[in-house]
Amino acid sequence: MSDHDQLLVIVDPVARRSDGESVRIAKDVLSAGAETKICLPDSPEESSRALARRGSRRPVVLGDDRALLRTVALLHRERGLADGVLSLVPIGSPDALEIAHALGVPRSTPAAARAVLAGTVQRLDLLVDDSDGVVLGDLRIPGVPADAALSPGPSVWGTCRSLVRTLVRPAPTALAVRTHRLRVEADGVLLSDVDTPLESLTVRSVAGTAEVTVHPSAAPPRHTTARILTVSGPDFRYRADGRLTGPVRRRTWTVREGAWGLTLPRAAS
Repeated sequence: MSDHDQLLVIVDPVARRSDGESVRIAKDVLSAGAETKICLPDSPEESSRALARRGSRRPVVLGDDRALLRTVALLHRERGLADGVLSLVPIGSPDALEIAHALGVPRSTPAAARAVLAGTVQRLDLLVDDSDGVVLGDLRIPGVPADAALSPGPSVWGTCRSLVRTLVRPAPTALAVRTHRLRVEADGVLLSDVDTPLESLTVRSVAGTAEVTVHPSAAPPRHTTARILTVSGPDFRYRADGRLTGPVRRRTWTVREGAWGLTLPRAAS
């Protein structure tokens, strides 16, 4: 049996609690086709220790987008992405698996497990920031509106108020757009400065570069591509792969082309 057929199956605790049947199916399929070592961590620290002791085994994550992101981040920090390959069997609610499905991982548990065994390795890009954080999908600035960032968690009264706001919408002229004053540079080229109100900035890595969309509040959006993006200005928050980070005053993201490998289904011939 080759090294390729030796798997370290890391079962995320959220997956074990939320869908034990899918976990069982995935384990059965993987164990029938390869030599597997099952790891049942109860914390990110235990996952990190298991990955550090994986040896030649290929890591297979059973879990949702957060479990995938955590594993990629751990492997990036230990500089284990360049030569290694990662596999995922997505287990979780549909809204917790948007990144996995966007990357091409099958939606059904048996199909995803079979792709782990018989798929091909695709090298994928990675956005890495200057704090060693990673982004697999979308990056957006600002992360959330200011009032949403300060609001408490959901409640019965909050749900009722949200329903009322949905049913009784204000006239378009009454809707205010919050603007931000940020300096945006792409590969050293200034796209927007602090004297230009900015409504939003979105970034996504595609084909070795970052697709950048700058949306000024009083002008049409501007589109460009870059390898390095730097944003600075007054404290701002950003949302990367659904996670809110900040406030920060400066952040630089760099595209790492083909930085990590993910096992995906073979293309139909």
